[in-house]
Parts: sequence; C-alpha cells; structure tokens
Amino acid sequence: MTPAGRAPRGTTTLGATALLVALAGCAYLPAPPPPVPTSVVPSTVAVPTAAADGSQLSPDGFDAAQRMAVRIRNIGCGALSTGSGFALDAHTLITNRHVVADSAELQLSTYDGRDVTAEAASTAGLADLAVVRTVDALPATPVLADADPQVGDPVTVVGYPLGRRLTVTDGTVVGAVTDPLNANLGEVLVTDAPVEPGSSGSAALDAQGRVIGVVYAKNSDGLSFLVPVSTLRSLLADDTSFAPAPSCG
Repeated sequence: MTPAGRAPRGTTTLGATALLVALAGCAYLPAPPPPVPTSVVPSTVAVPTAAADGSQLSPDGFDAAQRMAVRIRNIGCGALSTGSGFALDAHTLITNRHVVADSAELQLSTYDGRDVTAEAASTAGLADLAVVRTVDALPATPVLADADPQVGDPVTVVGYPLGRRLTVTDGTVVGAVTDPLNANLGEVLVTDAPVEPGSSGSAALDAQGRVIGVVYAKNSDGLSFLVPVSTLRSLLADDTSFAPAPSCG
C-alpha cells in the first residue's frame, strides 16, 4: 500500500498528487472462500445484462460482467494478500502489478467458486498492470472499449473487495489526473464508483458492459483511479511491455 501527497477535491480535473492506496487487500485477508458463493451484492443500478453477443443472463443468474471477474489470492513468502482480475480471453487474466508481485503462488477462483490454475504472470514496467496466463479456461471474456470514457459517463466496477464475495458497484467518471503513483504513465481516470482493498485489478465497465479501465487505487476522499483502456490496449500491443513477475522465492 503506497501513500503519496494529498490532492485537492475536484469534479473534472484533479491535482497531480493524491493520497492513494493500492487496493490489494493485504490487511483484510479473509478465510478461504466457500466452494460456491451464495450471493452477489448488487448496486443501485444494475450492470448490463446483455453480453457482447447479445445474450442475456445465464441460467445461474449471473451476467457476462460477473462471470468474467476472478478472485486472486497472492500467497507470498510470509505474507498473504487478495486482489481481483478479469478475463481477457479464455486463458489470459488482467489484473494489477502489485496484486501478483512477490508471490510464491497465485490462487485464482471464479464467480461460481471454481479454482483456476495460474501458469505464469507478467507485469508491466510502465503501468500498474499484469497479465496472468491460466491452465484452465476462464468462464467468460469481455470486449475492450475502443476509446476511453468521457467525464460524466457511467462506470460499473465488478470485483472482490476484501477478497470476499463478488460485488458490483456503480459511479461515474469524474475527471482525469496525471497518475500520482507512476508519473511517467501519463493520464489516468478518476471515478466515484466505490472500491475497497481487494478491488485492485477489477474491470471498470461502461453502460454496454465494455471494459473502459482497470481499478488500481483510491484516495482518502473515496475516489478510485483507473488505468484507462487506451493504455491497456497500447501495452498489450507491445511485446516488450511485460516481463516475468517478481516472485518472493
């Protein structure tokens, strides 16, 4: 968890520094989850129920946005932490660099309590992003938005705050700021969608269920910060952007 200087309040463009915490749940590690989650915490505005192909809710009552979310437990050398991630394709998971760094083992589980075996993890040097390859297939994959959202656009965050049950929260894009934790990254998005420790790596979605960013931190005013989809696309297109994740062993 990384502190920095405090930013002034704002609704469109925020100051270049902020009191931020990375959202891996290092101080909130719960007991291992039950085999099958029994509920989902809804927000006041429901997430889109149509998948990219136009299909609606699956028979088990989960929509595509919820099915693509993955819970991550980072078993380190003498430390445990939790985070979130989402499927990019059937065997690729996107999360944050700080979620997977310094691990001896990554434990992944899906919305229905199924364990997924992690094969390898790579982290980006420029942004707080990571790619995890999986042996087992992930249940659902999203569509990446073509462009970053605008101020005022709706945002839905789907993840596992505190490493517990799958949670859906809603908000809006309230501005943009030069990344206070990685100044060389450039501009990141600011939203008022509620997040908690353990939400790091969660997908942020637009009204059509497309990924518009990746949650990585929040500040003392409750605003959350997103690596925008334009940055994610750019890094994924460059084979040199990611290197093997540091381990603790």
